[in-house]
This record gives sequence, structure tokens and C-alpha cells, in this order.
Amino acid sequence: MNTRLRADADAIIQSAIETVLPDAAVARALEKLTPPAGKLVPVAVGKAAWQMAKAAGEVLARRGIPLADGIVITKYGHVKGKLDGIRCREAGHPVPDENGFAATAEALALVRGLGAEDTVLFLLSGGGSALFEQPFIPGSELQDITAQLLACGADIGEINTIRKRLSAVKGGRFAAACAPAQVFCVVLSDVLGDDLSTIASGPAAADPSTCADAQAIAQKYSLRLSKDARACLMQETPKQLFNVSARITGSVRQLCDAAAKAAEARGYTPVLLTDRLACQAKEAGSFLAAILRTHAQEAAGRRLAFIAGGETVVQLTGSGLGGRNQELALAAAAGIAGMENAAVFSVGSDGTDGPTDAAGGYADGDTAAALRTAATAAYPHGAEIWQVLAANDAYHALAATGGLIFTGPTGTNVNDVAVALLDKM
Repeated sequence: MNTRLRADADAIIQSAIETVLPDAAVARALEKLTPPAGKLVPVAVGKAAWQMAKAAGEVLARRGIPLADGIVITKYGHVKGKLDGIRCREAGHPVPDENGFAATAEALALVRGLGAEDTVLFLLSGGGSALFEQPFIPGSELQDITAQLLACGADIGEINTIRKRLSAVKGGRFAAACAPAQVFCVVLSDVLGDDLSTIASGPAAADPSTCADAQAIAQKYSLRLSKDARACLMQETPKQLFNVSARITGSVRQLCDAAAKAAEARGYTPVLLTDRLACQAKEAGSFLAAILRTHAQEAAGRRLAFIAGGETVVQLTGSGLGGRNQELALAAAAGIAGMENAAVFSVGSDGTDGPTDAAGGYADGDTAAALRTAATAAYPHGAEIWQVLAANDAYHALAATGGLIFTGPTGTNVNDVAVALLDKM
């Protein structure tokens, strides 16, 4: 492993994530909040929910604005302590579970019966699609449908279009349940283009997708649906909401800018490729490797950092363990094999990547050879990267080569960032 490049990668990751933590972002958004005549009820949903609720409580306390009893609904392992007056609930992600259903029922009970003088402070971040759910169908079937969509490589827009019609809170239905109370929505965006109707499946946003869209997606992926689920796809979602105001206060563009500044501080010239990366993870890895090959000669006298933000997808073809960021890094390893001055790393800003404890993956010119050395009976999927990718087992391959990246839950969630580094020759 190239220890210099790995040290640079770790420093860039740490600095970039620290820059996009939600505290300052929430404070900026709450400057626009007018204290209600009635109650201010906090409902925080998503992977960054605990951190956002903590920040909101501190900001409002300084302004002398009291909060009513509220709730945080976040992913397992993301609650970092007690919050005064706020019950904290953890639930399943990316597949919703019974704890999420129960927590969502609690949130609906908190907002039910509010009056026009009351306001719901809705703090929303990525992951809310799975964490915030009250299904119209049995939870087991919802879990199965979600798993089908993830396994077939459906993009986030397609997944949300289906889930909105199976839910009592998605597609604007939560905001409708809050009426006549107002909803002040503060959003950390994990969606390319920051579309409010897509972030966490838009619980407080009018839904532009249609029943016809949902049916087309179900047909495209040959989804297995019960009669009741098919009937839900025929029920339209709210197309207008008059009780919502929203502030988007963090996004993947900010994450990319933070990574660029961190790379520059380490002596690299940053190049932003895109903040809308959306393709198969292994294709993104191959593309970044190709960029490094193309520009290798340019790095003879300077250091370059190519940055891409967004959210890739993984199509499941095997039964291994991994996540989209790990798969991206491992795919890049094949393209940069043997290069002494190249590395690719990719991380989820929330600190988790797929159903693993890693935030992402790192690979350099030594990774492919290291995998061949490490491939023993303890690692059964083969010595070649293509074999690992076919098994979707990037986690164990990167573990064997020292390429896993660990941050723990970060308290934010604004998509992923991938960086391709070229050092001086």
C-alpha cells in the first residue's frame, strides 16, 4: 500500500466530513424561523436526525424559543446520547423494519390534532425513505419490495416513486397529516439536484410523480406485488401543499467543495468532475481509473485530485458483503494496477456504506497484487478483482488488502464523494 496516498486520503475524508456537519447548516436555516404562537414540535428523520435535532435545540435555546416534546428517528447506532424532551428511536436502513414503523406511528401521534397556531419543525436528512414509514401493506411485503428494488439496481427516484404509494407519510402525506399546523422543513439533501419531492421520498413535498410512473417502474423490474400493493400504486399522492416552507441547508456540492479544499491543503490541484454521479459503482470506479491513466504524465511535476460526488448503485449478482463505495474503489483498483502514484477512494458522508460497518473503500496501484497474495482458503471468492465484483464481496477483499475506510456514524448525510489522486512521479 502507498502509505503517503493513504494518509492523504484519510486527511481529505476527515476534513471534508467535518466541514459538512449539520450544526452550522441547521443554525443558518433556523434564522428564518418565526416563533409560532402555539407549540413548536420537533420531528427529526434520517441518518443525520440526532445531530440535526441536537443543533436545533441548542440554537433555539439561545433564542429563547421553547420546543415541545418531539422525536428523532434514525439508523441503528446513530443516536449519540439523550436529548431533552425528545425521544430517540433507531430503526432499519436501507430496508425498513418494525421499529421504524412504530417510531413513525409515534411521530404521527405527536402531530395529530395540532392547530393552525402550531408549527412542526421537520428536520430531514437522507435515509428517511426507509426510516420514516407507515405502510399501507404488511411490513414484510414492504421489506420484500424494497429488497427487490435494491437488488435489481433501480435508482433512487424509481425506488421512491414506488414507496410513496405504499406509505401514509411519503409523497407529501406527512405534511398533509400535520395540517392545519404549519411545517417548517430543514433539509440535508442526499439527492442529486436537491429535489424536495425525492429527498426521503418527500414526506413534506408535493409529489410530481404519477400512478402511471409507478406502474411503469413495477413493469420495468417485474416486481412481485400483491393485489393490495398493486391497488396502492393506483392511489394518487398530494399534488399541492399550502402549509409547508422548506430550507435546503446542505448538499453533495458542498461535500465536493469541502473535499476539493482539503485536497488543495494537502498540495493537490483539485478538479471537480461532477456532483451528479449516478451510475453503477463498478463503472464509476473504472471511469476514475481511466482518468488517472489518461493524466498520469501530467502528474510528473504536480499532484492532482479528481473529485466526483453523487450516489452510485450496485446490482447484486452475488451473496458477498459490501457497499457502493467499496465496490467503486475495488473496481478502480483493476484499472490502476501497477501505478505507483495513483489511488482512488470513495466514502459515504454518513459514515456507513451498505450493510457494513465501513464508510467506504480505498485502493491504489498495489491493491490488485495484494489481493492475489491474500486470496487463500480464508477468502474463497478468488484472487482476481472481477471475481470479487461478481460475488459483490468488496468488503472482505478490501479488508484483506487494508483498503476499508472507517469513520463511524458522522452525524451528516449528503451523498458520497469519490476522489482519484495522482501524486508526483
